[in-house]
Order: sequence, then C-alpha cells, then structure tokens
Amino acid sequence: MTGILISWILGTITILLVAYVVPGVRVAGLSSAIIASAILGILNALVRPILVFLTFPLTILTLGLFLFIINALVFLLAGSIFRGFKVDSFGTALIASIIVSIVSFVLNKIVF
Repeated sequence: MTGILISWILGTITILLVAYVVPGVRVAGLSSAIIASAILGILNALVRPILVFLTFPLTILTLGLFLFIINALVFLLAGSIFRGFKVDSFGTALIASIIVSIVSFVLNKIVF
C-alpha cells in the first residue's frame, strides 16, 4: 500500500516537472497534478496493456518504437479526460511522455 502511495507522489512530482519544462503541458495546480497522476496511473494500468496487445505486430515491426506512440496516446487521453491537466498536441504528448518515462524511471530507482 505504501508503495502505491509513493509511486503516486513520484508521479505527481514528475507531472509537475513536465508541466514546468514542456511548453504545451499545463497543470492547474498541485491538486490537479495529484488527480492527473492518478488518472495517468489508472490509464497505464488498464488501457495501455490493451493497446500494447492490439498493436503487438506493429510494435514488433518497428522494433518497439511504437510503444512511444502508445505512451503518447495514453498521455494525451489523460489530458483530455481531466480539465485541470491539458496537453496541446500529439507532439507535445510524445515529448512529455518520454520525459515522464525517464524521470519516473530515475526516481523509482532512487526511491525503491
């Protein structure tokens, strides 16, 4: 249970950092970042595996690079679900999802 809470906090910090660094990503505030982190976590747990399964042949064909597209689509979907979290375009979502993946990986390695 504490692992989920720590991951949620790290996700919130990452979203706030991405909103600060990437021009097309906007977060209304800390509470919006907390909710956006939860939505992104739920989408990554439920929607992303389905998308990965359905696009598996394309992912194999592109040697795994299509996973970046799936991550960007999930990030864009999270931005369209919640009003306090906005993502301007697909390109912005692609850049932001790459940064979120890298920063989350580093923070998780540091904490866990």
